[in-house]
Amino acid sequence: MAHWPRGPVVVLCGPGNNGGDGFVAARHLATAGWPVRLGLLGARDGLRGDAAWAASTWDGEVLPLSPDLLDGRPLVIDALFGAGLARPIDGIAGAVIDRLEAERLPTLAVDVPSGLHGDTGEVLGRAPHAQRTVTFFRGKPGHFQLEGLRRCGVLEIADIGIRSGVLAGIAPRQWLNAPPLWQHALRRSDIADHKFARGHATLLGGGAATGAARLAALAARRAGAGLVTIAAPAAALAIYRAAEPGNLVVQADDGPAFARLMEDARRTAMLVGPGSGLEPRTRAAALAALATGRGVVLDADAITLFAEVPGELFGAVRGPVLLTPHEGEFRRLFPDLDGMAGKLARVRAAAARSGATVLLKGPDTIIAAPDGRAVINVHASPALATAGAGDVLAGLAVGLMAQQLSPLAAAAAAAWIHGECALRFGRPGLIAEDLVAQIPQAVQAALSAN
Repeated sequence: MAHWPRGPVVVLCGPGNNGGDGFVAARHLATAGWPVRLGLLGARDGLRGDAAWAASTWDGEVLPLSPDLLDGRPLVIDALFGAGLARPIDGIAGAVIDRLEAERLPTLAVDVPSGLHGDTGEVLGRAPHAQRTVTFFRGKPGHFQLEGLRRCGVLEIADIGIRSGVLAGIAPRQWLNAPPLWQHALRRSDIADHKFARGHATLLGGGAATGAARLAALAARRAGAGLVTIAAPAAALAIYRAAEPGNLVVQADDGPAFARLMEDARRTAMLVGPGSGLEPRTRAAALAALATGRGVVLDADAITLFAEVPGELFGAVRGPVLLTPHEGEFRRLFPDLDGMAGKLARVRAAAARSGATVLLKGPDTIIAAPDGRAVINVHASPALATAGAGDVLAGLAVGLMAQQLSPLAAAAAAAWIHGECALRFGRPGLIAEDLVAQIPQAVQAALSAN
């Protein structure tokens, strides 16, 4: 009633408690004077428990579920199946959803669009694209994974009287990303600060794609790292030194040279991968960084280089490590996880196997620690699909890890700040350089959020 003009409504009810919610909605709408028709999958006398009680409060006609209910292009309330659906939708329910989708009827979903798995976010056979979804108590992981983002429309979490203490019994191990999760770990200004107190990030620069390390270095500095060094090959030194004057630039032509830089314990975090190149130097630098036991972020080429020998990479993890792959890099490193149900489960499995925190990029960025804790980040913009955006994300993460944030906190903070930068830019034409310019305001927004 708050979002659509009064008009014909069809309520599609399933055989469980989700269908019971549909009966309640139908009763309230009819009482308010809306013309309502209700279709039920199955027999009314087959309902049990709360669903049976809810059906008993409806004194209107109960029609058999049929695509014909959708004649006349009504507003549809989808109360067929909830978050616990365990098998693909077919039969008459499938035919109804297919027609609903074909005609793009306005739809409000109860709990989830029918067919969307509440935990994995997978579509079981089919699921409608709703304009709004109303769920209860807390959002479900499926709401915030890719198909949920595509199909739920505006998500409303309704308070139906469930006590907050119930959450302790559920003991969730995943959270929707937001500053209250990690803002306490962000470093505030201290009158006694000096540059080394704020951490020293060291990045491996490549000889060809020099912009990647430069973007990452700028992001690390904007994120608060006190110093940022780019370790570059001799052939590219002039390029790096002629660029941003605040970036320190040193020569490191091979893995051993990079390893010698690591002898300085004030180098608190390292980033290897952006623009580094698929070459032995990158592989050796990654292993040298991991051998320090200090903070390490591996991205892009530093991930792909271990695709044939992932065990070598995982065996070298001995400190706080963050891997930041996109889907292609993830599949190369964890090819056997493709068959798992849902992105959240895949990333958790990858983190447990590797011993590193894993950030799998996407519109539904999933971050998981080896102990199973996970964060889903949807605070982002499609405009982030631009070259160099991933380098900025990696730079944010290493800049935060240089300040002693844990990989999980650094990854979650970096993902949120990254998205906030894009949202603040707020107009067409976003490029990676624009993200860097927005970082100070985005960090301040994170510190101020509640």
